[in-house]
Amino acid sequence: MKKATGVLVAAVALTVLAAILDARVPAAHREILDVDLGWTAGIPGLGLVIPGAILLYRFPRQPVAWLLCGSGLHWCLDGAAGSWLAYATYSGRPGAAAAFWVYQRLGAALLIWLPLLLLIYPTGKLPEGRWRVFAYASMAAASLAPLLTLIVPSGVAQARDGAPLPAPFRGLDLDPASLPLPDGWWPPLLAGAWLLLPLGVIGSFVVVVRRYRAADGDDRLALRWLTWAAVVDVLVIVSQVVVPELAGVTIGPAIALTGGAIAVALVRPRLLDIDRLLGGTLLYAAMAVTVLAVDACVLGATGALLGERLAERDAAVLALLLVMAAYGPLRHRLWLAIRRLTLGRRDDPYRVIAGLAEQMERAPSPAAELDAVAATVATAFRSSFVTVEVDGLTGTKLCVTHGEKTRPFRELPITYRGETVGRVLLPAHARVWWSTRDERLLGDVVRQAAVAARSALLAQELQRSREQIVAAREEERRRLRRDLHDGLGPALGGVGLRIDAARNLATRNPAEADKALKQAREDLTAAVADVRRLVHDLRPPALDDVGLLDAVRQQAAKLRAPGLAITVEGRDDLDPLPAAVEVAAYRIASEALTNVARHAGASTCRVRLALDGNELVVEVIDDGVGIRPGTASGVGLVSLRERAAELGGDCRIECPDGRGTAVRARLPMGAPA
Repeated sequence: MKKATGVLVAAVALTVLAAILDARVPAAHREILDVDLGWTAGIPGLGLVIPGAILLYRFPRQPVAWLLCGSGLHWCLDGAAGSWLAYATYSGRPGAAAAFWVYQRLGAALLIWLPLLLLIYPTGKLPEGRWRVFAYASMAAASLAPLLTLIVPSGVAQARDGAPLPAPFRGLDLDPASLPLPDGWWPPLLAGAWLLLPLGVIGSFVVVVRRYRAADGDDRLALRWLTWAAVVDVLVIVSQVVVPELAGVTIGPAIALTGGAIAVALVRPRLLDIDRLLGGTLLYAAMAVTVLAVDACVLGATGALLGERLAERDAAVLALLLVMAAYGPLRHRLWLAIRRLTLGRRDDPYRVIAGLAEQMERAPSPAAELDAVAATVATAFRSSFVTVEVDGLTGTKLCVTHGEKTRPFRELPITYRGETVGRVLLPAHARVWWSTRDERLLGDVVRQAAVAARSALLAQELQRSREQIVAAREEERRRLRRDLHDGLGPALGGVGLRIDAARNLATRNPAEADKALKQAREDLTAAVADVRRLVHDLRPPALDDVGLLDAVRQQAAKLRAPGLAITVEGRDDLDPLPAAVEVAAYRIASEALTNVARHAGASTCRVRLALDGNELVVEVIDDGVGIRPGTASGVGLVSLRERAAELGGDCRIECPDGRGTAVRARLPMGAPA
């Protein structure tokens, strides 16, 4: 706080001093010296010191803050030195030579602050790797001319300016730090140094562009604020070229605006919608250029047609009419063009959604629909890549990518009716400059389109499930026919033949007849076992014998192993249930228990069956090793989801806290028996 206050007080004091001294020097004397009013340099100085002090208060160790404060103080010192130079030469006070050196020689170092700021903004550090060498080279190129200005003899400097030395300066010691080199060396040295200066500044801008392409988060947003400040500065420079009288009026506010933009970018980068601000700046600049161009053309044409006397008045009226007639449509078109340039197509939400709907109508498959979604989002939001993933009911996943996927990226969930049905992957910096309106548009586009694609995917899965049901039914019939024809049929036929043989042997050889009957009895027992196996495959008999809860308990008892304790919980009011729900619940619980016994390495396992409204909830929770992330689902886990999905329910398999596995299935009771 003390440092920030001290810097601010020093800047204000220098500016006030310059203003007081300027008031005591006649304008005629100042024109002889060709020295500007000192307080006009204090205005941009304060415009840099104030945001620098704010940053210094918030971030005491931020180099950008110190750089703003240093450059602002330099501006104020330069203005005060110029004012003292004019005052001392006018009143005969001492210090004119020192003021000349600070104003004329050290003032050239004002050119160093801009490239230095560009090289360290916004992190306060130079770039890493080979770019750091490039940054040093740019800084050296930009600094050579100001450094030579400090040591060049005044005669050489004055000769290069092409103007004689003002009379009040001729008696001063103007070379306190000049380097005694041969006079022939200085012109090429100065020419080369001033030629390198713009190259150094251009190199600094190259570093900024490189930072912008690699930045993300608030750093990228801060660089967009710097872009806006650069646009304003360019417009100010252009205005000074067109109207030279504006040079002394616009330079101070432009520099102050740059300092303020830097402070906002580092303290509260989301204070304003920077894209809308940038677009509006470009819009009104284009409008101003258009008005000036129309005015100039009309003045010229009217002067040629009507003569000099009527030209000025009539041209002004005609220009005003033309501007009024063209302003509205031109402003609207320019606004749309600039918004499209800065924001992409997301500035027209209706066009984005309508175009997406048209593409999805022509899409032949869910994959093509998702590809249309990814392409639309990438185009509308100017993203280098977009990946859209949609989950199916049976664990399948449909994924499409538009562009080349790079890291880091940001994952945005797609939710529908409280359930996550997919996700969108975007570059990590993609949302940095989005407004709330942009995020709503993205959510609406992706959600609606992804839901449509998921519906198409579910329709495909439904058709595939129907085909699988028909195929499974026919396969089951074929298996039953094969088991009956090749197994049970021949077995019963053999029993009949043995009984006939025993009847024939009963009178002649009772012992052989008894042996044949025993064999027939064994064959009949085997046939009964086959019948029970067939019945069990169709529907576990335990469900009809003891009910669902006890049937699961029997299965748990069969799978219980040393070191594994299995408990089955449930209420007796579970029965009766629809047959399909009973079978699905039994199969899911049995498969989950089998997985626990074979793979989990658990010590305890809890099975719970309960009614929740019109749904049967089946939970199997163990404390085993769990399932590692990225592990592909096996046949058993897929079958759990498929059995629940066949009844319109769902089955989720989770590993809470990284240990153990929880299988939770919800089976609607409205499923047909």
